[in-house]
Amino acid sequence: MNRCEELCLMAKYPSRIVCLTEETTETLYLLGQGDRIVGVSGYTVRPPEARQKPRVSSFINARFDAIEALKPDLVLAFSDLQADLAAELVRRGIAVVAFNQRTVEEILQMIRMLGGLVGCQAEAEQLADSMDAGLNRIRETAWHFPHRLRVFFEEWDDPLISGIRWVEELVEIAGGAPIFPELSEARLAKDRIVDPAEVIRRDPEVILASWCGKRVNLPRIHARPGWRAVTAVREGRVFEIKSTYILQPGPASLTEGVRQIHEIVKRVNATSLGPSLVQRYKLEPSIDSDDHAASSGRNSASETAGMIPAAAPSSNSS
Repeated sequence: MNRCEELCLMAKYPSRIVCLTEETTETLYLLGQGDRIVGVSGYTVRPPEARQKPRVSSFINARFDAIEALKPDLVLAFSDLQADLAAELVRRGIAVVAFNQRTVEEILQMIRMLGGLVGCQAEAEQLADSMDAGLNRIRETAWHFPHRLRVFFEEWDDPLISGIRWVEELVEIAGGAPIFPELSEARLAKDRIVDPAEVIRRDPEVILASWCGKRVNLPRIHARPGWRAVTAVREGRVFEIKSTYILQPGPASLTEGVRQIHEIVKRVNATSLGPSLVQRYKLEPSIDSDDHAASSGRNSASETAGMIPAAAPSSNSS
């Protein structure tokens, strides 16, 4: 698309867009439409250049006067948690579209819908199809794993909250078996609170932790009463995944987030097999003794899986 075509497109569709969450920001950049964004959430991380845009909101708060000053012709919001923000912006005469995706399929649908809103339907279809194909490649690889590891995804520590639906779906795609499948369809975090004793009883072989808004404290997980009996804790299989990669219902979770989960599940499978079976299942045992110590809390577990051990921004999970 040449510059003339870009200008014509921006004249027909929204050209001054404010994104109140990071997944729509990343999607627009992937569609080549980053120039249309005039304001972003303060939690925006991806892509790095988006952080140069004016930051006008957190997740449940916004600077309404600052948004108005940007003269947006479209504001993009997410879920019931931003319903009050959307209502106030509408009262101020600003067009708002609020998405509410909670599953992998709905994330792909959001990408397609957003493309239509900005006149890039074909590009959005291609982007969504590419991500779907990537998920299928991971799913196919995971199908060859010798064992479906029991996985507990810990979204918050106190109270203990299990993973939202898209996360649990990605765990399955990556080769794991969520230990609380009956809770995955609960849309609200309060409906996914679990008893620590029940985690012990269900005995996860891997724990993936992503505490939306703060860094995971691995020693605290290990020190929970009775948790030394949990296979994941006993074997040093507790890992942190940065929230921006997995608790963002958009491109990041469907690419980097699921990749990290898949890599962890593959590595743990590899370390539990003998050399002949590793070769048979084409698994590379990439966790060595130092990595094992890292996931046991003596070092950052994020380093074990090639993740960034930095404080995570607030997630879009409610």
